[in-house]
Amino acid sequence: MNNPIFFMLSLCQKAGKLLSGEFQCEQAIKTGKAKMIIIAKDASSNTKKLFKDKCKFRNIPLYELGSKEQLGHTIGKDQRASLAVIDENFYRKLKQLLENEEV
Repeated sequence: MNNPIFFMLSLCQKAGKLLSGEFQCEQAIKTGKAKMIIIAKDASSNTKKLFKDKCKFRNIPLYELGSKEQLGHTIGKDQRASLAVIDENFYRKLKQLLENEEV
């Protein structure tokens, strides 16, 4: 997978600036730590709605990207439906990559 977005997510995970899983991502949104939320395209409609509502309410950018399998694999874990980027610099770079590539 030579996708720069997944590479950047992998770096973000290694740097300890990425949270994954529904509970951790929700906490990051509530505490204001989340700079961006990424949801797998194959996440359940309930999960998508939950994060869309929470992100909209708190004005946090939300992107849909890849599958749960891809997101999990990228960060060296099992399937993940949601990721939260908690670092401003990683957020800026990922935002730039995501907006340049129509996902």
